[in-house]
Amino acid sequence: MSSVSVGRVLRRGACAAAVGALVVAGLGSGVAFADDAAQSDQLWIQAPYDQAVTVAPDGGAAQYRSLALGLYHDNDNFTVTAGRLTVDVSGLAGVAEVVWPGNCAPDDAGTVAVCDTGDVPTRYSAQVQLKVRAAVGAAVGAQGSIAYSAEATGGPDGTLVAPEDSAATSVTVGSGPDLGVSAPQDVTGVAPGAGLTVPFAVTNTGNETAHGFSVKMWATYGLDVVTRYPQCTYTGPDDGGEYTPMTYVTCAFDTDVAPGATVELPEPLRLAVTDHALYERFDYEVQPGGDVTDLDGSDNGRSWHIGADNTADFAVRGTKVSGAAGDTVTAGFRFANHGPAWVGNVSSGDPVAVIDYYLPPGTTATSVPATCHTAWTSGDDPAVGHYACTLPMWAKPDLKVGFPFQLRIDRVVPDATGRVIVHPHSDASTTFDPKTRNNSAKVIVNPSA
Repeated sequence: MSSVSVGRVLRRGACAAAVGALVVAGLGSGVAFADDAAQSDQLWIQAPYDQAVTVAPDGGAAQYRSLALGLYHDNDNFTVTAGRLTVDVSGLAGVAEVVWPGNCAPDDAGTVAVCDTGDVPTRYSAQVQLKVRAAVGAAVGAQGSIAYSAEATGGPDGTLVAPEDSAATSVTVGSGPDLGVSAPQDVTGVAPGAGLTVPFAVTNTGNETAHGFSVKMWATYGLDVVTRYPQCTYTGPDDGGEYTPMTYVTCAFDTDVAPGATVELPEPLRLAVTDHALYERFDYEVQPGGDVTDLDGSDNGRSWHIGADNTADFAVRGTKVSGAAGDTVTAGFRFANHGPAWVGNVSSGDPVAVIDYYLPPGTTATSVPATCHTAWTSGDDPAVGHYACTLPMWAKPDLKVGFPFQLRIDRVVPDATGRVIVHPHSDASTTFDPKTRNNSAKVIVNPSA
């Protein structure tokens, strides 16, 4: 599929606090590699685990299906070029046959080819497009396999090699409907209050008719699903409790989709971009009706990323308290999102912010909020306590969260000043918060005035 499974993302939401604890160093601590630290890189092959092909009809040839392959590497500090992907289809004998694209050079037998992928990116993109179809006479259920190896120029040692046997594709001859939806073009700079139409059409590239189909949709908190079909049920966006606030839609349509046919929903599917929209995502997937298994699920679901022209305002507020040596005082801070936008890390499940709290000199924390943990960054004074506090994976407008630290005053230091700094984080961009002056605050113990 073209997107991260929303179901997996929602399940991850329940673990947001735990995830936050793991990423504190990366998001809020400012930890970085030393200039002279040895760095590594790794080359990877991107290929589907499974590929279905339709059985050849009696007296005819099967339809070709596309098989997308590519290379990527981990470390963008290195430039990696001259990618070479070796594809071995000898395991398809009697099951399927391929057509090599122009950037692949097959051997005399036509079963092994070296494909030139050019420069290797750090994010996967399809660089090789094979065409594969069932061999004449191959029965439903017949299986074969494609093996891969790869190398490229670059990395710390000058050459990168993909791990042996790290990728393979199992090809299965099947029969049935194969529904799919095309990938939409992401949009940015959309004005809050605008309306959008989802480019939603269902195509059957299988060899059997789908007798009806089901649709599932997920819309993040900044999107309203305007179109209401009688064939659908709607939940959310505020019914998810501790999980990410989303609208969830399930539908069942009785429209037949014949092989090669494309059908649309009963009327265009429209969304509204709300006043609190920011980095939004609309996910949808389709399945054949009647408990029929789709022949190839790789194109059944899509994600549409919608960026709104909006901002949020993350802010922290400190406190001033007084006490004698040996006293324990409440000297925490508060976080607020003044909006107007919400911020949600739906894709990664990461916290939307990490807040660093450097304790006032002369104090020790005796009680710490559950989402706060001891931290250390380069340049820290070991005599000053440092904690990093995580927020959930989303922050609605007007969210307010208190962090009530209990501090013991070990020695009285006039105007002992601690620092609070919020580090916004988003899967898309952190430029959503232009008002940075309120991203820091002071906690003062025994102020002189």
